[in-house]
Amino acid sequence: MEKVFQEIMTENFPEIEKKKPTEIQDARRVPSKMNPKRPTHIIIKLANTNDKVRILKAARENQKVTYKGTPIRLATDFSTETHQARREWDTKYPIQSHAKEGSESKNTEPSKDITQSKLKRKSGASQTK
Repeated sequence: MEKVFQEIMTENFPEIEKKKPTEIQDARRVPSKMNPKRPTHIIIKLANTNDKVRILKAARENQKVTYKGTPIRLATDFSTETHQARREWDTKYPIQSHAKEGSESKNTEPSKDITQSKLKRKSGASQTK
């Protein structure tokens, strides 16, 4: 699993790997209980939190992350409590769409700070904390 992560890093973010190689603390595959045809997620815990921030920032800038040519997603593995809090806030304060593309959504309701970084991978997936 660490090898898969390193391949993704060198394929998509070679500049990050050249500056400072990413240290992996733990890597494991999550069993797919829902649909056996879908690839299972991989959870990767990095030794340095700053590495996660750099990878997520680079993924947002590139907008396209691939593994052997197949598009994948990177997301953070959140706790059940965090997922529940997000669902509650999403239903309470839905994002309003605007006619113009590229314009920011403005919500007049008060909002709660929720962690927004994601490093969840789809299709041979990888998740980090």
